[in-house]
Amino acid sequence: MKSKKWAFIVILILAAHLLWAQAEIFVPIKDAIKAGSAKEAVKSFNQSLDINLEGEINTYSKAQAEFVLRDFFKKHPPTDFTIVHTGSSKGGLQYAIGNLKSNNETYNVLIRVKQTGNDYLVHEISFVKE
Repeated sequence: MKSKKWAFIVILILAAHLLWAQAEIFVPIKDAIKAGSAKEAVKSFNQSLDINLEGEINTYSKAQAEFVLRDFFKKHPPTDFTIVHTGSSKGGLQYAIGNLKSNNETYNVLIRVKQTGNDYLVHEISFVKE
């Protein structure tokens, strides 16, 4: 009985650590979106990525993505951004779901990252108005 209790505690600690580590992956992109900084956001981007802006999905280079996000943030300046959920797929992709507030608008944001070497880079980001 005592060993089951310890096993349960170890599993809880490992699960908490995994959730914390998962959330840490998204801190730089979360801060960049909250600040409305395309320049900072692209530091977390892969060399090419898919961007979905209200249903219009395109693949952009990292440089193009900066211009696209800069334009989006000019039209919809963020007043707040929070990540409400993080997780991972069976294939190992990490994702975050968040809410972006801009004036009287709210956007659901989906961020998917892949591990590239030691880094986790955004390969897809989606902004869909609620």
